[in-house]
Amino acid sequence: MGKVSSKSWQCLRLLILIFLGFAIALTLNFPFTAVAQTSTVSTTSNTVKQSTKSLNQPIEPPPTQNIIRPTNGNELRGIWLTNVDSDVLFSTQKLAKALKRLKRLKFNTVYPTVWNGGYTLYPSKVAEKTFGAAVEPIPELKNRDMLAETIKFGHEQNLAVIPWFEYGLMTEEGSGIMQKHPDWITKRQDGSQVFLHGEYDQHRLVWLNPARPEVQKFLVDLIVEVVKKYDVDGVQLDDHFGMPVELGYDDYTIGLYQRQHGGRMPPADINDPSWVQWRARNVTNIMAKIYREVKAIKPDCLVSLSPNPKDFSYSKYLQDWYTWVNLGFVDELIVQVYRDDINNFKRELEQPELQEIRTKIPVAVGILAGLRVQNIDMRQIKGQVRVTRELSLDGFSFFFYETLGNRDASFESLLFAPAVRPDLRNIASR
Repeated sequence: MGKVSSKSWQCLRLLILIFLGFAIALTLNFPFTAVAQTSTVSTTSNTVKQSTKSLNQPIEPPPTQNIIRPTNGNELRGIWLTNVDSDVLFSTQKLAKALKRLKRLKFNTVYPTVWNGGYTLYPSKVAEKTFGAAVEPIPELKNRDMLAETIKFGHEQNLAVIPWFEYGLMTEEGSGIMQKHPDWITKRQDGSQVFLHGEYDQHRLVWLNPARPEVQKFLVDLIVEVVKKYDVDGVQLDDHFGMPVELGYDDYTIGLYQRQHGGRMPPADINDPSWVQWRARNVTNIMAKIYREVKAIKPDCLVSLSPNPKDFSYSKYLQDWYTWVNLGFVDELIVQVYRDDINNFKRELEQPELQEIRTKIPVAVGILAGLRVQNIDMRQIKGQVRVTRELSLDGFSFFFYETLGNRDASFESLLFAPAVRPDLRNIASR
């Protein structure tokens, strides 16, 4: 072969450099879709009780493109504010700053926890009367009303504030309410009460007995107190407003069952359909009382529910929320779908009951944005929001605030413009 001239070689090298530059530009501007994460949330429900160690802040990834937009101007954009792995509620200044940030990012709803670990996070006369502690005894809540601050700062930013009664019927072993009322705690068949949760089984959880009138009165009074005392936009219960299917073998519940069943003992099979139904009805009775009492005080106060998917909720935690919706006891449903695999996530959203319920009330999705022990890639979060919008659901709420991390730019591209919360009037116009 002949030699290549110097001038020809320079032209060839220039063409190669131009080609490489073009290829690099394409790669930067069109990132590959994220592969679904393989890590899973290892709990008996979607909601994870975390330790109080500091959270590893996620790193901001390059923003993805072509985010599906909501089909109308109504979209629930919520976020849960926790007192675990987060200090956002423990300082007036941090709380005010966080709510301004959420407004800037175009959220429209916050769900601050107010009932956690067997204590209230706001000054409660009901709690004080029931077990002697008006508020959780920690320095960060002393001499302040966290809920009043959240409502004030939230409403200043035009955010809906819906207090989240996170623990529902659950409490910590050794909490004030258990110490004061040990007979309110229900049991397994072997007499045990404690369920171990957490990364190191450090959380010893027990459940209040929904069959007891005293327990029913306490929970109703606790929620009614908030509705009467504060300018809240609603109240929320979640997957802990139920109890594990293993429970219900305490003396009180056995005696009640026998009185209603001709002296027969409850079935030994914890999954016996009639036994499951009977115990689930006790939880339903409390839900009915809560709804009636809330609406009697403030008719426009939302009763929001954030459960696990229907079959899991009923069979594992005796929470018959599908019936509650059909009975008219729920104004807003946010189903927790904490899945890494996008196909599993989509499959849960395509369940026929969700599409049916959407004709009655707003239906949104709980999306996991991270945990202390698990960072969630922003591409996964955006993919789940995309599916939620493609299926025309009414929005989403992220668990939880601290896991927004240093990703404001990504959330700004996701929540590109302000959106109005959906309500029953939106549903009626469909």
